[in-house]
Amino acid sequence: MRILLVEDDPVLSDQIKTSLSDEGRAVDAVADGEEALYMGQVEPYDLVVMDIGLPSRDGISIIKQWRKEAVQTPVLLLTARDGWHERVDGLDAGADDYMTKPFFMPELSARIRAMLRRQSGNASPLFEKGSVSFDTRTNTVIKDGMPVSLTAQELAVLSYLFHNAGRMISRTEMSEHIYEYDGDRDSNTIAVFVNRLRKKLGNDLITSARGQGYKIDL
Repeated sequence: MRILLVEDDPVLSDQIKTSLSDEGRAVDAVADGEEALYMGQVEPYDLVVMDIGLPSRDGISIIKQWRKEAVQTPVLLLTARDGWHERVDGLDAGADDYMTKPFFMPELSARIRAMLRRQSGNASPLFEKGSVSFDTRTNTVIKDGMPVSLTAQELAVLSYLFHNAGRMISRTEMSEHIYEYDGDRDSNTIAVFVNRLRKKLGNDLITSARGQGYKIDL
């Protein structure tokens, strides 16, 4: 799952990016409002984490512009502790959630997981199909009651398929959502990751259609 992080405090930005990357997220970090506006317009993000106070353009005006252009990417706002009016304005502008600074990183991660689940229409943190279960809280994969070790890229592919269960995902779309902006987006490697997942989790978990892509039906 790919996230746009918009934060002009370099220390906080690095902390958030490191934490989310360690959880298997692809994170593009920018510090400028105009750049954030552009990235949100042209790149297919699953979620945006954005500070309100930014150079060149504030977060609320960015959200308003995105929503005007029908960009529906969920947005979690970061606000000052005493900025209750900004939180109200942000939610009214189209933000989906907010957190006040300072905050604990585990709470930010939990809110992101909840927002991504809502996007997928799954209220539970646990995705299950047959003998395979995927716990989004811990990135734990279980098959037949035993934990299965996955690489970071295998886990990213599995997570995206589970969060978009029932929908055919092309290799191009998958590569756009598991790699960062400056990453090596080789869509051909998606087939390699899917084959590895089938070997580890069973051939019946992921279905495919030639020229269309892959999906998991729950």
